[in-house]
Amino acid sequence: MTERTIRTVIVDDHPVVRRGVVETFQEERDFTIVGEGASAEEAVELVRTLAPDLVVLDVTMPGTGVEAARKIHEILPAARILMLSIREDLSIVRAALKAGALGYVSKGVDGADLVAAARRIMTGVRFISPELAARLIAGDDPEGAPAPTSSVISTLPTLTPREKEILELLGEGMSNQAIAQQTGLSENTVKHYMTPLLQKLGVRNRTEAALLVRRPVPVGPS
Repeated sequence: MTERTIRTVIVDDHPVVRRGVVETFQEERDFTIVGEGASAEEAVELVRTLAPDLVVLDVTMPGTGVEAARKIHEILPAARILMLSIREDLSIVRAALKAGALGYVSKGVDGADLVAAARRIMTGVRFISPELAARLIAGDDPEGAPAPTSSVISTLPTLTPREKEILELLGEGMSNQAIAQQTGLSENTVKHYMTPLLQKLGVRNRTEAALLVRRPVPVGPS
């Protein structure tokens, strides 16, 4: 019996970029490219006719990838949408996620990381490129005004309430023992929460997680 693969549609208006993305996924045994397109309109039509499992969308293609994501999510809510872009405007990242995208990665990402992001969102876990996730969590916006850590953490839908609580305390520099005392959990239970928390944030260790949530110190004019 043939193992079912992830039926994938790639849409990008730059032929060279699209070909590179297609070839990256074609090298993986668990993905099958079922369609390609170059605009938001083509993306929506491909989803209507092919009902893919995964849709990789360029954000800045004609018709906009965000609008395509919104329509695709309405047509086929089960499809996982991964946005691919050179744009690092956080307002666009937020708009894409609100439209139904489950992942957002920069075009500078290498092939292995792109595939890893796709596999992550296929499990239902949101993925954002670590550098963008750091800015979102830090409250970085176009005006450079950081939001309080607790306010930013509360907007992360992939974290459970307990994970958000632990992350906020971690950002304050607390040890596992101190977090355990603050939350009323055992130290072993706090450690148990750490692995999935780090995975969701896309960081390697608790130090990186703490750095993500620490509020930047405003720098005045020199």
